[in-house]
Amino acid sequence: MKIKKAVLPVAGLGTRFLPATKAMPKELLPIVDKPLIQYAAEEAISAGIDTLIFVTGRNKRAIEDHFDSNYELESALRKAGKNGKANMVRNILPEGIQCIFVRQSRQLGLGHAVLCAERAVGNEPFAVLLADDFITDHKVSVTASLVNAFFKSGKSQLSIMEVDGPDISKYGVVVKSTSEGNISGLVEKPSYEDAPSNLASIGRYVLTPDIFDILRKLPVGSGSEIQLVDAINVQAQKEAVGTVFLEGTRFDCGSIEGFIAASNHEYRKRIAR
Repeated sequence: MKIKKAVLPVAGLGTRFLPATKAMPKELLPIVDKPLIQYAAEEAISAGIDTLIFVTGRNKRAIEDHFDSNYELESALRKAGKNGKANMVRNILPEGIQCIFVRQSRQLGLGHAVLCAERAVGNEPFAVLLADDFITDHKVSVTASLVNAFFKSGKSQLSIMEVDGPDISKYGVVVKSTSEGNISGLVEKPSYEDAPSNLASIGRYVLTPDIFDILRKLPVGSGSEIQLVDAINVQAQKEAVGTVFLEGTRFDCGSIEGFIAASNHEYRKRIAR
């Protein structure tokens, strides 16, 4: 079975970037000249995905507008002789890519956001991409690597990386398994002292559709929210989750420091070409 759908949760409030995000979605903040969410959408498409499911919230209409046609802008650019810019505006996404927008009416956690996409996903495996995790400098995109691993195993897949020191408490942390290629658990934001390993799950997943039934039955977890990590932990306890080590450079663009570092990194790459 091919993986043709990706869920992109974009309902967060972006409070770390206020006042910039008071009226503009955080996901539209640009890394050089391209919004964070567009990088994530392009990564999904490069993995063979043709349906992008955006889980949005209030004040997120601008994301839908970004991926929609803008005939007035295109016409103005062509009249000004800026055909290259006009073509770029027209081709934000390739032909044949469908965008679906689903509203998350309440902020009840990442697990709840994924559950909101259930009807759009249906009974098939799907990818999840968090735009805050900006990943660059890779030969094969992270999502494509996860899709390839899923085809080989038929199991949910996580992208993981090593995190040493106290910062491990910011992540979902892998419980290693004695069974090769699997994990036996996933713990949401443990203390440094209680972390079961130094392997952190980052914001890229390929999930089997049974995750929806698990999410529906979950009690609230960390932060009094429905945590996707807790649902994946249930799968992992059944030896149904594999991992792929991150290849490339990752920036946490959910923080101002990470966002600035990502922008500087990409700008230096461009001027070096």
